[in-house]
Amino acid sequence: MRIKSMSLYSHPRDFPFWIQQNLHDVRDMPDFHTHKFVELIYIADGRATHLFQDICYEIQAGDIFIINPGERHGYSLKEDQRIVLFNCLFEPDFIPHSLLNRLHITDSLDFFYVQPFLNGHSRFHHKLNLRGEAADRTRTILEELLQELNRRQPGYQAIIQLKMTNLFILLSRFYKNRNHHADHRSPQELLVRRICGYVERHYNQKITLPDISALFQIGVRQLNRLFNQYTGSSVIEYVHRIRIKHAKRLLTDTDEKVNVVAELVGYGDPAFFNKLFVRETGRSPGKYREENR
Repeated sequence: MRIKSMSLYSHPRDFPFWIQQNLHDVRDMPDFHTHKFVELIYIADGRATHLFQDICYEIQAGDIFIINPGERHGYSLKEDQRIVLFNCLFEPDFIPHSLLNRLHITDSLDFFYVQPFLNGHSRFHHKLNLRGEAADRTRTILEELLQELNRRQPGYQAIIQLKMTNLFILLSRFYKNRNHHADHRSPQELLVRRICGYVERHYNQKITLPDISALFQIGVRQLNRLFNQYTGSSVIEYVHRIRIKHAKRLLTDTDEKVNVVAELVGYGDPAFFNKLFVRETGRSPGKYREENR
């Protein structure tokens, strides 16, 4: 299966962002693939079937959703179908933590931190389908992003980051309003879900309790208490769990050496990674690879 990376796209150096508008029909369909970046997809026109992991569902104009790194997806179209979509590609840390912290908006990004990490059924049952003003505003922002990237005038990087932040705030509002009556989760549980989403997005980076505490404006003691209450584990235990999950995929799907896998999932010390992997899975990374190839 093809694994796409940002290097396939002519994005500016040290600015991992790309956006394009594409038209697909039965003669031009992307292969079933996965990628190393986050992909935001907005269906501007047409209909198709979206193939995602081991499920499929119909998509149409106005649908917008996120594909996480490592998730497999593609499209299926009938002879009389065509689809026009915006593909917006970026690295998980494209929007700087310092910006989110300064603007105090981590509680306004549920479409980025919560929705993409629901289970398959809930995730696409609750996907956004935009109509009217919501669709117009979203398309306008995407067209402005495309224009900024193409022109690359001085300051375009900051404008793109701010417009992406604006887009995710708007989408989170639409998402929250759409699910308001069906969602009975408490504010505390939503906070935990946001933090889980944050960890999923940044598992391969240094994650500390003080950093999360500052970003989500919650005391360290309360953070751990809420996390234990809703997940049954501490924040750091959850970080290890997510890293090991991604390590398993890398061990199964790639030929990277174990010490490289350790580094890719956020561990600078291969010995510690090996010890943790054995504790979590009951076997060494090499033995796990051997059994699951």
